[in-house]
Amino acid sequence: MDLHITLDGRGDRTDRIYRQLRDAILDGRLRAGERVPPSRELARRLSVARNTVAAAYDRLVGDGFLSGRAGAGTFVAYRPARPSPRRAPGGALRPAQHWTQLADEPDPTAPARFDLRAGHPDPALFPLATWRRLLGRTLAARADYGDPAGVPELRTAIARHAGLSRSVRAAPGDVLVTHGAQQALDLIARVLVEPGTVVAVEEPGYRPARRLFASHGARVVGVPVDAEGIVVAALPRTARLVYVTPSHQYPLGTAMSLHRRSALLAWAEETGAAVVEDDYDSEFRFSDRPLEPLQSLDRAGRVIYVGSFSKTLLPALRLGFLVAPATLRPALRAAKRITDWHGDPAAQLALAAFVEEGRLARHLRAVTRVYAARHELLTAAARGPLVEWFSLVPSSAGLHLTFRAAPGLPLDAVLARLRAAEVAVEPLAAFYAEPPARPDPGLVVGYGSIPTDLLPEAILRIAAACRNA
Repeated sequence: MDLHITLDGRGDRTDRIYRQLRDAILDGRLRAGERVPPSRELARRLSVARNTVAAAYDRLVGDGFLSGRAGAGTFVAYRPARPSPRRAPGGALRPAQHWTQLADEPDPTAPARFDLRAGHPDPALFPLATWRRLLGRTLAARADYGDPAGVPELRTAIARHAGLSRSVRAAPGDVLVTHGAQQALDLIARVLVEPGTVVAVEEPGYRPARRLFASHGARVVGVPVDAEGIVVAALPRTARLVYVTPSHQYPLGTAMSLHRRSALLAWAEETGAAVVEDDYDSEFRFSDRPLEPLQSLDRAGRVIYVGSFSKTLLPALRLGFLVAPATLRPALRAAKRITDWHGDPAAQLALAAFVEEGRLARHLRAVTRVYAARHELLTAAARGPLVEWFSLVPSSAGLHLTFRAAPGLPLDAVLARLRAAEVAVEPLAAFYAEPPARPDPGLVVGYGSIPTDLLPEAILRIAAACRNA
């Protein structure tokens, strides 16, 4: 018998004896048919009252792990299929076929000293003390299950904010609060995508959206992007949904022209397709005012507008929203209830107060000044230290810039040297689902999370990596 029980530390002794005996049985250290020590003997060995051990034995008998035999003692009754280590079993279950291609995304790693990854805002700029106070004030405000669409206060605040800042046409009842843009896309896919549905996405484009649609069984088709945005003429006629980032194309950073927006809306109305407008990074603009969103130009009810506070505030908050045509709202609300019930009412109320008290507008003004300075440093680098190796894709918004590599630059060697130099940056090629017909080497350089005083050194390290490669 392999039995070793310890009662060091605190906690209910009966429960601890129960758990250790149960685990010994599950691990195969105590096998079916073995006799366990009499309760009096085990109590003496552990220096506890006999009733403590007897209570643990009673629980084990009740749960089917032990059984008592009159006049013979207490024996192990449970017979596991095979002894197993103290971890979840490997198992013979397999996921649905399309998940075998989707389960290989690497987990986020610790950022490098010079973090130039795209899509990461600076957590140091978030007003944590203010948020903590607002959250504490709202924690007890909602004690029961909430509205799947979100608390009314936040839906009202979002409708007003999106209307003023982005000309989005929305009443509070048109808004559905989500856990960031990714959940908004998931809800949209649940109500519009069936296995085999053709979904068109920008190429290069936002990988998480592409993978999410594929997870619902969609046939995802990449459509090229040029200086005016997605090439409408290249859209497959069979597409039932088109995902675009028109205000700040991800990752190239260009804005979709008004002509191209009109063409996309006309195409959607002609083919009966839905257009998902992810207003990515639209809050951070450093020169010209953005064009009107597709949603404000839509007259046929074809556009679903998706927004997020993860980039403007903090990714950890996971708060976003969508504005959908009236014909889709009941289904989207039902999908939200089924998958998530109602989100986090306390965080939603805190955000509502943050918006309504004018704190969001002040925060955006403050962080935009910081990001504008970093944007200018990188823009100047394209004319200075990096001019020999890269050309800049013009962009006046967002949290990243794209640099196209000069012909002949051994980009793989450059990236290897950057990793060794503690610079985290992504190649442009990583944003393509399929290798382009003509190679498109370059770097997507984020400036959201790197402190401004570290950015010049990061630029010099990129230049040195190119020079030495």
